[in-house]
Amino acid sequence: MSVQDQDEGTRSAFAILIPLIVLVVGFVVGLGIHKAKGPAAKPMATAAAVDESQARVVVDNGVVKFYFESGKADLAAGAAEALVDAMQAAGAGKKLVLSGFHDATGNPEQNAELAKQRALAVRDVLLAVGVAEAAIELKKPEQLTGAGSNAEARRVDVVVE
Repeated sequence: MSVQDQDEGTRSAFAILIPLIVLVVGFVVGLGIHKAKGPAAKPMATAAAVDESQARVVVDNGVVKFYFESGKADLAAGAAEALVDAMQAAGAGKKLVLSGFHDATGNPEQNAELAKQRALAVRDVLLAVGVAEAAIELKKPEQLTGAGSNAEARRVDVVVE
């Protein structure tokens, strides 16, 4: 066997061995990075994926709708910010009409009282940000039970008139 044959054999071995080593090292490094990052991150929630059972504020065609958790009268974060247009309208002489609704579950008398407490909570925010009490009207709706799902029914509407 000649020296040239040995060099060729060594080159062949290195030609196979080096890519194999690179592949193994790359796999180990990639595995380490993957484990360091932890489980795959969940995609951010979209507006369509909002948990309707949570308190939230929605402005829909000029009507500010405050949605509440079941059995509670706590306002969602951002209540004052959602009322900016309504506050400006009240400052310009318009009236803000607040109507409280409840869902169809539970005791009807307790639900009616809860709907009133929710409307009063919204009124208190309006008063706290400087809306005159004379510009606010609490109006008991003809039908206290709101339309839609239970989560949509637990709400207070603020309408500018």
